[in-house]
Amino acid sequence: MTDPLALDPILAPTDPGARPWNDDLPHDERFELFESHVLAGGKIEPNDWMPDEYRTAVLRFVEMHANSELMGVLPEREWIMRAPTLRRKLALTAKVQDEVGHAQLLYRVAEDLGKPREAMFDDLLAGKTKFHNVFHYPTKTWADIGIIAWLVDAAAIVAQQALRDSSYGPYARTMQKICWEESVHIMHGRDVVVTLMTGTDTQRAMVQEALDRWWGPLMQMHGPRSDRTKDRDLHWRIKAKTSEELRQEFLTIYVPRILELGLVIPDRELAFDEATGEWRYADPDWAELRTVVTNHGPMSEERLEFRRLNRAATAWVRDAILSEPRSAA
Repeated sequence: MTDPLALDPILAPTDPGARPWNDDLPHDERFELFESHVLAGGKIEPNDWMPDEYRTAVLRFVEMHANSELMGVLPEREWIMRAPTLRRKLALTAKVQDEVGHAQLLYRVAEDLGKPREAMFDDLLAGKTKFHNVFHYPTKTWADIGIIAWLVDAAAIVAQQALRDSSYGPYARTMQKICWEESVHIMHGRDVVVTLMTGTDTQRAMVQEALDRWWGPLMQMHGPRSDRTKDRDLHWRIKAKTSEELRQEFLTIYVPRILELGLVIPDRELAFDEATGEWRYADPDWAELRTVVTNHGPMSEERLEFRRLNRAATAWVRDAILSEPRSAA
């Protein structure tokens, strides 16, 4: 399901337009004009001149996002044939299809920044680039699928909604479409969780056990606190919020919703501080996060190997489609 208002062209026109910094000017003057435009809330398009530092920062950000969408389907893909009903199988298949589509859109955005798609796949499968921590963990029960679609996707969409105003125009426009579809995924996940929570004692216990396992990775997902004044991605307006701002927003929205269903959040320190207007919580295990995102998580190698084997098995299709046509004899 796609919001018709989100169907503006993702890619910019080939004409770079009358941008003053696109003129042949000394570097420092160009840089100053470029930065003034970005800091004033302006958008940058692929054919605009941009500093190498900006191009590299956007590419790194978008490439990791694309990797995460591509690898993020694997925990759920494993449950398509094990879903309890045909309706659930179809819903999960549609969700997986959406996520792969998001990856393709994001890789297309990244390609315009100078890195070929095949090179991005090479680096991902070689472990040279990262994907989000939550996709390095196993899914043990059907309740995991509900928790992922409801809470993991919710934590992701909190960040993604803030990217709809990214200074890089193609990324901002892509996020409009992705956020619309992710909101449908969250409703799908909540429906799975609510169905289980209104079922048997065993089903309710299954959801609680899944939440207990996923809460740690969820709290790590946005990363450690960072100094806003030293974050280049914030300065360039590639993103709009710090890690802690995103985590606080997630907690504010979803803690009441989790408790409303009768679930217990596995953090005895979790409480809202009225004086500061912030949530207090047990410090996440940042050492675990560093281990996991460097591809040493419980399922990291297995999921990367699946992608390697899949890529090798489908190489003939790419060769057939992308090879130079043979001339007639």
